[in-house]
Amino acid sequence: MILRIDHIGLATEDPDGVAAFMTTLGMRKYDEGHADDYGVACEFWQFGGGLGNPAVEIVSPAQECSAIDGRLERQGPGLYHLAFEVDDLDNETARLRGEGYTAVDAQPCKGARDGMTVTFLYAPAPANLLIELVHYAPDRGSGV
Repeated sequence: MILRIDHIGLATEDPDGVAAFMTTLGMRKYDEGHADDYGVACEFWQFGGGLGNPAVEIVSPAQECSAIDGRLERQGPGLYHLAFEVDDLDNETARLRGEGYTAVDAQPCKGARDGMTVTFLYAPAPANLLIELVHYAPDRGSGV
């Protein structure tokens, strides 16, 4: 089951520039990490820290051939994905695939935060949006 919106992802090659934008809005960076399977660096910005509060994730390439290179080349920086926390990653992925969503990942991957596992899917038209399903290890928990 989908529990909540975890974060909104913004793709950029200029994380410092986007960080200045976040600071102007009154947000603070509360977490950061690398999603090595995707070759990206991630910063999580919030108005109030901690899991359970939706974040804006700044996603930038951390190595050549990162998962967002093509997106940045085709569309430039901007909204990249919506991420939803789920209680069961496998069941929710299967349910959404049954509803016409297209899986991007063959299997779940380690996310940018400790205890975070993720998988990406494309929502069908008319949304045409990349979504990320997020599951946290029980000891990390969302606080929902």
